[in-house]
Amino acid sequence: METKAVIVALAALAQESRLAIFRHLVQIGPEGAAASKIGEALDIAPSSLSFHMKELAHADLVTSRHEGRYVIYSANFAAMNNVLGFLTENCCGGNPCSPVKTCNPPVRTEA
Repeated sequence: METKAVIVALAALAQESRLAIFRHLVQIGPEGAAASKIGEALDIAPSSLSFHMKELAHADLVTSRHEGRYVIYSANFAAMNNVLGFLTENCCGGNPCSPVKTCNPPVRTEA
């Protein structure tokens, strides 16, 4: 993932409502939710929700699809994983990070 794309994604998440929306969509899973349900769950007015969804979509963090007269939004898990991968790319001295493995930095000794 390119640095500029990561910066756009992190900037989009650096706002309380957008972060809450994204986390809510991650919890819901790939099936997503209608905009009205997201707004109700998070107590966000429709006009504000529309603005925040536009910012998240611009950052490629959410996808949308039409089902009848509803717009269903879902978290873009591939983009989320790309951002996380970018952030942890050089973790643990270049070794892959995992929840099981812990990173132990080298111990410095006095010369």
